[in-house]
Amino acid sequence: MSPRPDLGPKPHLGYTSSQLDRAAHRRNEMAALAADPRAGGYLVGGELIITRKRGDKGDPLFALAEARALAPPRETVLLGFLDGAPRFGLGIGKEDAEALKARGDEFLVTDLRTIAVQGLVAAEHLPPVAEAKALLAWHARHRFCANCGAATAPVEGGWKRECAACKTEHFPRTDPVVIMLAVKGEQCLLGRSARFAAAMWSCLAGFVEPGENIEEAVRREVQEESGIVCGRVSYFASQPWPFPMSLMIGCHAEALTTDIKVDRTELEGARWFDREEVALMLLRQHPDGLGTPPPVAIAHHIIRAWVEKDVDAIG
Repeated sequence: MSPRPDLGPKPHLGYTSSQLDRAAHRRNEMAALAADPRAGGYLVGGELIITRKRGDKGDPLFALAEARALAPPRETVLLGFLDGAPRFGLGIGKEDAEALKARGDEFLVTDLRTIAVQGLVAAEHLPPVAEAKALLAWHARHRFCANCGAATAPVEGGWKRECAACKTEHFPRTDPVVIMLAVKGEQCLLGRSARFAAAMWSCLAGFVEPGENIEEAVRREVQEESGIVCGRVSYFASQPWPFPMSLMIGCHAEALTTDIKVDRTELEGARWFDREEVALMLLRQHPDGLGTPPPVAIAHHIIRAWVEKDVDAIG
């Protein structure tokens, strides 16, 4: 049996470990909380996050009054509290975000993926920024009632929308997605999507369908995308994924077969990799330049757990 590789210190999983107290019982206090001089806000314009330049990085937290002065918010949501100070997410127009981006000497304005992968803000800001982006994206897509078509209005700090016409209540949705590594002995199954960066291979993934549990969704998605039949499924960890509003449910799965049949509508390719080769991919030392997703993504951690022979990982 091959020795456990030394991959160095384990990185932090992105968008997790929020320091905010969500304090749902205070979501009807918006006016009073907005008047708190300690209130701060994160500015989100579609896919763009606005930060103030601090050297080669950015500070995404603005005093609430300053954030409102920079661009008129179309939506304001209460994210929670940090040491008693309110934290808000403010949704601004894309044109306002682009205007701030043009002021490159003052602001660093870019998408959340770039911010997370390149570490452009302090780690404690990533979870609330992701929360703000996901919640504001939901508001942008749910301005009308799905029941009767009338306009809806935000209430409870932005955590619900109500229809005045038919009284239907609408709540933010989170879409469950299974993301899994199928393993057999000293090999694991990785796939490539046409959307991936060049030479990157990752776990397979797919949305959980109505009437499925996690294990069933894992087995179905692996078989649909690669033709591989799986048996035992082991839960690993989860990650909020604000693109736009998913929950990634990480798993390892025991592969019962080895013959791959790729679904070309879903994947560009799929193949088996041995443990030593994947370790080189994680370390960015693969002779052919192959790699895995960056540490901000749960796929990186699922793969690493198997390579390091984590006790909870199948294989």
